[in-house]
Amino acid sequence: MANIQIWFEATRPKTLPAAVAPVVLGTAMAHYIGEFHFLPAVICLAFALLVQIGTNFANDYLDGIKGTDTAARLGPRRAVAAGLVLASTMKWVAIGILAFAFCLGLSLIYFGGWWLLAVGVSSVLCAWFYTGGPYPLAYNGMGDVFVVLFFGLIAVGGTFHVQAGFVSQEVILLGLACGLVVNNILVVNNYRDIDEDLQANKRTLVVLLGRRWALVQYGLSLLFAGGVLSWLVWQGMGPMVLLGWLAIAYGFCLLGKLAKASMPVDFLAALKGAALVAVAYSGLVSLALFCL
Repeated sequence: MANIQIWFEATRPKTLPAAVAPVVLGTAMAHYIGEFHFLPAVICLAFALLVQIGTNFANDYLDGIKGTDTAARLGPRRAVAAGLVLASTMKWVAIGILAFAFCLGLSLIYFGGWWLLAVGVSSVLCAWFYTGGPYPLAYNGMGDVFVVLFFGLIAVGGTFHVQAGFVSQEVILLGLACGLVVNNILVVNNYRDIDEDLQANKRTLVVLLGRRWALVQYGLSLLFAGGVLSWLVWQGMGPMVLLGWLAIAYGFCLLGKLAKASMPVDFLAALKGAALVAVAYSGLVSLALFCL
């Protein structure tokens, strides 16, 4: 049972809603135009979850062997760094899950065309190169780009496309909005880990630009996401989508608390809050779209 608990923790279950949120949003948009299709939607959801878990395992392995994660970290323990799982075991489990995700994703070609092969390859490769390879994205200020792209534009747009057969301007903007809100989870994480990342030469945007910029980035991302909802209503979509502004408002409340955070418990609350905002934004907007 202890071994199962270790692997469950290594999946980082609190990050998994970030993989679900954009798929739900893309599906809700497809439903809104009368193009909801159950099978491709479920495959997208399974693919997103597997890639997220595979990315988390790869990150655990790679940061563990690089020494980025240490016993002094403020966040939750990491299996490899804590000596709970052998690095080689974590490596091959991560590769196995990402390989399985890729094989599952191949079935989406039937619904969306061969160009999705490029999406699948890039998704799996970036999952590894997020913290691995000669130019790891997370170590060179590109982690935010990765999150916005794969947890926003690609996830929302791809989910919509395999059901509707095209991608609209509204879907692209909602995908970007979703990606930015999800990325605020990473912003909080890097805001918390700035001292540890500096020691490990991990050049996140927070390390490069400072904590003040991180707070500005967090706020601007929320404003953009809310602005997209207002624009959709102005374009003729039902006002129910403005329910998403409730999540945005809560996000701004959390922003003030993040600016004052100093203890591990403060950062944990901020991290949970950022994840809740991402889920609430996607959930409320999706609920509105399903009802319209």
